[in-house]
Amino acid sequence: MYEGLHALTTAGLVRRIEPPGSPALFEGRVGDNHHHIVCRSCGVVADVDCAVGEAPCLTASNDHGFAIDEAEIIYWGVCLNCSTAS
Repeated sequence: MYEGLHALTTAGLVRRIEPPGSPALFEGRVGDNHHHIVCRSCGVVADVDCAVGEAPCLTASNDHGFAIDEAEIIYWGVCLNCSTAS
């Protein structure tokens, strides 16, 4: 199974994300510049579109000579289910 996921990731058909403290996750949403939000309590992960404009997070304050083509941003918080449960 993992070899298949690796092959799909290498081919660009799935994307691997691994928020700190979480196991690796694989998603089919590829080819766009979206981010993720993770619940600190239950670990649920949701997609978050880029905040403003075409892809503002791809314009770094200093690119150090890199040709940036992707940004990985993780927002952290507490989901609605966990916040209402406490």
